[in-house]
Amino acid sequence: MNRCAIKRLCLGLLLSAVAAVSHAETGYVTDVLSLGLHNAADTSDTPFRYLKSGDPFEVLSRDRYYAQVRLPDGVTGYVKINYVVFDKPARLIVAETAAERDQLAAELADLKAAFAEPAERLAALRQESSDLSAQLQQANERVAELEASNEDLLAKQARYKYSLPYAWVAGAILICLVAGVMLGFWWVDRQSRRRHGGIRVL
Repeated sequence: MNRCAIKRLCLGLLLSAVAAVSHAETGYVTDVLSLGLHNAADTSDTPFRYLKSGDPFEVLSRDRYYAQVRLPDGVTGYVKINYVVFDKPARLIVAETAAERDQLAAELADLKAAFAEPAERLAALRQESSDLSAQLQQANERVAELEASNEDLLAKQARYKYSLPYAWVAGAILICLVAGVMLGFWWVDRQSRRRHGGIRVL
């Protein structure tokens, strides 16, 4: 084999390796208790690490029975392909969903706590508004009563516009009587003194 053929073969192997790396898939350990990671390509040796269900890794190459994988920490090895799936296992989906649910519950609790004080303030303002509305209603009723009373007083004033109160009339009559009696005594006394030469006769 000449040098040209060797160079072509090396170049082809290199391109194949690059293509295999560029088309690497993300696989997951299927729903089993654990999966052994082996150094031997046929997994005939003792596993040097055990992977749990849902652990992700990068599939570098695979055949009908085995797959070469790279873990997130960079460790490579071989696993049995029967225990590898390329969709997230239900266990991992459930765990992610539960974590998302817990996060949403925490956010909801924070939002409720944040809105608790404004809600209490709003309730207090509503109660205050209700109390003020009741007071306004009472004030309106009182104003209506006073307006009705005022109208009644105005009607009475118009009716008795040119009349005097009874107390005034009685007082004026009493004053007139007293003044008349006193004037009568004075007149009688004056006439009596004139008749008797200025001497008052009792």
